[in-house]
Amino acid sequence: MVLSAASRSGWSAPTRPSGSPGWSRLAVPPPSCAPTRSTWPEWASDALDQVRREVWNAARTHGQAGLARELKGARYALWKNPEDLTGRQRRKLAWIAKVNDRLYRAYLLKEELRLVFRLKGVRATVLLEAWLAWARRCRIPAFVRLAKSITEHQAAIQAALTHGLSNGLVESVNTKIRLLTRVAFGFRSPDALIALAMLSVGGLCPPLPGRT
Repeated sequence: MVLSAASRSGWSAPTRPSGSPGWSRLAVPPPSCAPTRSTWPEWASDALDQVRREVWNAARTHGQAGLARELKGARYALWKNPEDLTGRQRRKLAWIAKVNDRLYRAYLLKEELRLVFRLKGVRATVLLEAWLAWARRCRIPAFVRLAKSITEHQAAIQAALTHGLSNGLVESVNTKIRLLTRVAFGFRSPDALIALAMLSVGGLCPPLPGRT
């Protein structure tokens, strides 16, 4: 709905119309920003689930129906944080550690990366370096690729770990601007939308008559 409204008005929030003020720089993340903390564990969780599917498919291919069934029921134990595991899920992890070392190593890689982003400052950056070294030589393709992706964004991630920087504020601004785009639907020009954005998220506070 928001996108269709923006397209019918001939202008979208992240794009500045020709000749309009430079307010749209608010929607551009600074070079030192990193993804928000909510996205970081997802990288490792996705890689872990890819490994689980590979092990599950291999078990099915080799006619190990019982093993495949147990692995299919293990995904919640693998996904959840250790402090939230039930007794049954803890036993499931112990079983995985015995029957499939590769999947259990993937789980440990996921958990150590989660610990990196729970820490702050120098401890977090040192642990991140150690995690990258482990992931690069783990011989699990999903985590080798993940280590490569994290290395590409390492400077931004370290800035987030040491200074608390992220693109969370940028995402919040973009969400507000999309909402304003819907509110401004029907105006004849983008000037009204630009004015709404400046008043809402641009810090503009014009003096009003009769008020001090």
